[in-house]
Amino acid sequence: MDPLDFVNLTALMEGTTGSTEIRVGLIDGPVWLSHPDLSGANVHEVPGKSGGACSQAASVACTHGTFVAGVLAARRGSSAPSICAGCTLLVRPIFSETAHGNRGMPSATPEELAEAIVASADAGAHVINLSSALGRSSPKGDSKLEAALNYSARRGAITVAAAGNQGSVGSSAITRHPWVIPVAACNARGRPLPESNLASSIGRRWLSAPGHGIISL
Repeated sequence: MDPLDFVNLTALMEGTTGSTEIRVGLIDGPVWLSHPDLSGANVHEVPGKSGGACSQAASVACTHGTFVAGVLAARRGSSAPSICAGCTLLVRPIFSETAHGNRGMPSATPEELAEAIVASADAGAHVINLSSALGRSSPKGDSKLEAALNYSARRGAITVAAAGNQGSVGSSAITRHPWVIPVAACNARGRPLPESNLASSIGRRWLSAPGHGIISL
C-alpha cells in the first residue's frame, strides 16, 4: 500500500496544497535549498549559528534535512510526497555538516535543541517538526528543553517529534512532554517496528507512521 493512502493523506493532498499562512518549523539538518524540487517553495531560514542552506550536499546532515523538507514542502509532482507544498517552511538547522562526516546519524545537545525550538516559536511556527537524535542528555539540558517546549506551547505551536529509532523502551524530555505528539514508526500492518522507541507517554499520545518505503528528496 502507498504510505500516503495508509495514513489517509491522499484525499487531503488532492484537495489542497496548504496555505502560506501555515508555518511549519523544521528543526533538523540544513536543506539543499537549490534542489529543483524545492524551487518555488516558500522557505525561510530562521537565524541560528549557521545558515539554513547546505554547504555539503552529500553530508548526512544535509541529506537528512533535505529528505524531511521534501516530505513537507517539495513541489507537487516531485519524487517526494510534498504533504504541505503551499505552506511556509521555517528551516532552523541544529546538525553540523562536519562534526560527524558522512557516518552515523548526527545529533544535537538538549541545549541546542531548546534554543532552536524557542527560535522557531518566535518565528511564528504553528507546527514544529523534530526528527532529531539527542546526545549528552543531562538534568540541566532536559530542564532547558522542557522550558523551551513550554514556551512554544504557550505560543500556540504543536510539536511533532519522532519517537526515535534506538529500539528502546523509555521516554525522553521530548516524548514525555504533554504538548508533544510522539510519532512511532510502523510497518504496513500498523504495528510498531522493532527499532522504534516505545514508552507509556508515547503510547498515550502517539501517532504511528510508515517507517519503510518512504520516498523523498
